[in-house]
Amino acid sequence: MAFRLRNVPLLSRVGADRADHLRTDIDAAIAGWSDAAVLRVDHRNQVMIAGGRVLLGSAATLGDKPPADAVFLGRLPDDRHVWAVRAALEAPEDGDGEVSDLRRGGQVFDDVSAQLVASALALLNWHDHARYSAVDGSPTKAIKAGWSRVNPITGHQEFPRIDPAIIVLIHDGHDRAVLARQTVWPQRLFSLLAGFVEAGESFESCVAREVAEEIGLAVTDVEYLGSQPWPFPRSLMVGFHAIGDPEQEFVFHDGEIAEAAWFTRAEVREALGHGDWNSESSSRLLLPGSISIAREIIESWAAQD
Repeated sequence: MAFRLRNVPLLSRVGADRADHLRTDIDAAIAGWSDAAVLRVDHRNQVMIAGGRVLLGSAATLGDKPPADAVFLGRLPDDRHVWAVRAALEAPEDGDGEVSDLRRGGQVFDDVSAQLVASALALLNWHDHARYSAVDGSPTKAIKAGWSRVNPITGHQEFPRIDPAIIVLIHDGHDRAVLARQTVWPQRLFSLLAGFVEAGESFESCVAREVAEEIGLAVTDVEYLGSQPWPFPRSLMVGFHAIGDPEQEFVFHDGEIAEAAWFTRAEVREALGHGDWNSESSSRLLLPGSISIAREIIESWAAQD
């Protein structure tokens, strides 16, 4: 049974122009600084939000040019440039705002906010851990408006690291799907299987390997569904579905999974009716929050006839 995602995953939405040409035309990027907006992200990866939007401040309050650690995010729909900085949060003068993060606030963000915050976290987290060259350990400095770092002595450039990972819904081709609970998760919280892609491995091969390692099932008919950035700190989640055999026994080889079970579509639909996993519910099945691609995959499968 083939199916597609019903909606674009929340963090995959496009809302702002990334304006990548301005990363190399740094004079043009800096020329827009005086009128630019700035997204402040604190050391806990939190931002200020209000009314479903991330709150942006005036870049000019930080000086007459971008700080050395500022990263260029693109252009807003009103054509203003927007940058991100690691800095303490500032409450708006009218007091209409709250501190939140991408996991908690992502489901209420508009398209622009979702894109800006996801990009800002990915870049700022990378810079926090890329101060020294991976080649020889020399100090590096940010260039290209925060989209690269360079060794000033050798000229060697390094770019933001992305760790690809698969996430897969296993179903029987009819009315049942496998959901699993990691050992560190609360009781009753189940989700899809996921894992990082290894060197020299395709996405499809990774799906088969991860499923076999985590729950011992052999899968077939691996098909792509969609992808979503997951900047915690730098992953790209690539979604699939695959066919498994309900008669095959679960075997938990690597110790990451505490339990797994086949759930009917009716059971999944009932659990979806109780909201996200952190909502108050007496349901025996709790599902991941709506910010994750896992939720979108599960909802899309459950919606099938």
